[in-house]
Amino acid sequence: MSNYRTIGLKSLASRFKALGHPHRLEIFWRLAGCCVPGASCPPGEVIRRCVGELAADLDIAPSTVSHHIKELTHAGLIATERCGREIRCWVEPDLLNELSEFFANFLASASIEARKP
Repeated sequence: MSNYRTIGLKSLASRFKALGHPHRLEIFWRLAGCCVPGASCPPGEVIRRCVGELAADLDIAPSTVSHHIKELTHAGLIATERCGREIRCWVEPDLLNELSEFFANFLASASIEARKP
């Protein structure tokens, strides 16, 4: 296995691990709603949500949401920016395309393996 593929798999494993917590998966799901994988979002149409909004929507303490946001950011799943007292977060459409491509390749490989005698 090449180093490139190993590095890519390590990155993906880190991302999937971060999504293994129900609250983080829910936050990611809500933030990822801007685009269909494979399509590009028009400029300025990436959904940016504030931590306080997410906390209220999910009925979770803002400090807990902040912790989950930090974990998702460290895993490279979301981006954040500070606007005054607020922290806004979003999912980059390119990441959704990358994850979509991974699963498409995974399914194609599994299909080829299943057809081998």
